[in-house]
Amino acid sequence: MRSVNDFKDFELIDADAGERLERWGDILLIRPDPQVIWNKGKSDGRWQKAAAVYHRSSSGGGFWEKKGFVPDSWTVSYGDLTFNLKPMGFKHTGLFPEQAVNWSLARKLIESTNRSVSVLNLFAYTGGATVACLKSGAAVTHVDASRGMVTWAKENAVSSGVADRSVRWLVDDCMKFVKREIRRGKKYDAIIMDPPSYGRGPSGEIWKLEQSLDELLSDVGKLLSDEPLFFMLNSYTGGLSPSILNYMVKTCVAPRGEGRVGTEEIGLPVTKKDIVLPCGNTTVWTR
Repeated sequence: MRSVNDFKDFELIDADAGERLERWGDILLIRPDPQVIWNKGKSDGRWQKAAAVYHRSSSGGGFWEKKGFVPDSWTVSYGDLTFNLKPMGFKHTGLFPEQAVNWSLARKLIESTNRSVSVLNLFAYTGGATVACLKSGAAVTHVDASRGMVTWAKENAVSSGVADRSVRWLVDDCMKFVKREIRRGKKYDAIIMDPPSYGRGPSGEIWKLEQSLDELLSDVGKLLSDEPLFFMLNSYTGGLSPSILNYMVKTCVAPRGEGRVGTEEIGLPVTKKDIVLPCGNTTVWTR
């Protein structure tokens, strides 16, 4: 498992009884996590000092209960990247800190080459991978179906000092966009995908990962350049094992069987428990 060990502005302090106690900068939050099935006792006194707790609703969704001061937005930094956080209606803050290991890997691969690199970031959310790749000198095409998320990603680019870099911001259905890029003959040196298990496009299109992933991967493989650098697929869908993801990327994306495909769990260290909490799988093809 690859885990985040150098995110100074984020800490997963404890995880117990279905909840996570997290530090985002100076703000303590409690959020639910269905993987935390153990109940060993919340002995750390910081559980009582959380500024907000997210409660799930039996009818779906949930709400934040504020117990202290929580700003409407604040920033955290990961190295030379800065991100804007905002408590959202479905427990999120606008950033998945476990993805920091993938931002660092993408940057390392981009900086390892002495040529210009074009990156396609699909299901790009608030742009963690986008600003990381821009910081390393790549040109990025950022695609997400949510206009609000693309706007947020632009804010992160400003905060990280890369808003003036070579980037295209697009609000679009990712599958439709990929098919249009194929018809246009567009190519990219690196492709990053972080698709949700379920979602909707900007015009109400239904997305279900298990039903659509094979078609999407087959299409995405056609967008890799003649000298591709890497392909990265992140998955939070529990029903897709690392072996399945590895096979699909190898058969759909890896050009002419070249390079290496590997799938690993990514996770967050739990300070109080001395364990690493799994947070999905990432499949990476490199040449």
